[in-house]
Amino acid sequence: MKTMRADKKMDRKVLWSRVWTGSIIAALAAAIGIFAVMLQMEKKMLSEYERGGIYVASREIPKGERITSRNYRDYLCLKEVDKGVIPATALAEPGQLEGLIARVSIAEGTLLTTGMFEEQQEIFARMEEPVIAGFKADDLYQVAGGVLRAGDRIHIYTVSESGIAHLIWREIFVEQVFDSAGNAIGGGDSLSSAQRVNVYLDAGDVEQFYTELARGTLRVVKVCE
Repeated sequence: MKTMRADKKMDRKVLWSRVWTGSIIAALAAAIGIFAVMLQMEKKMLSEYERGGIYVASREIPKGERITSRNYRDYLCLKEVDKGVIPATALAEPGQLEGLIARVSIAEGTLLTTGMFEEQQEIFARMEEPVIAGFKADDLYQVAGGVLRAGDRIHIYTVSESGIAHLIWREIFVEQVFDSAGNAIGGGDSLSSAQRVNVYLDAGDVEQFYTELARGTLRVVKVCE
């Protein structure tokens, strides 16, 4: 009898020992699982808040302003932000900045993307030899109001002796405008009157342009955007 009781006590001890060991292993496995989950969550949270660089407008960029290696620091600064807010078309490298022209006025603090600018080469794409031609507002009736600004596009018409207008050049890019004193007018200036205007033309069109200008037959229409 004593031997049987002793065996039963021994079996209980072995059973409890096994249960205890199993509980420890289970608890350890659960702890490892929880740690792995927390580690993945932390990794995901860190990746969500990973930082990246993007150029930001440090001041207002007027419409038509040309960005170059000389002046980009006047308008742009590189800023570190959460990668999640950086679009695929972001301006993030210095090599992307040369020869960009603002399509619209860009407010200070704006995250900059390629769609906000056009490349100078886009303007020259259909020209064999691009040049800058200038004229006075007095030469063209429609420009006398001084509404043109850098970055605008114009259609140029000629009016025949019979009074019929014909389109000669379309979407000519306005490179820069000046007031009566010869001072450049910025895109953000809505008060000054443009008295002199520079536009991009193909060299092959310059002779006709100035001939028609001298005759007083040219008319300008501003393209609305």
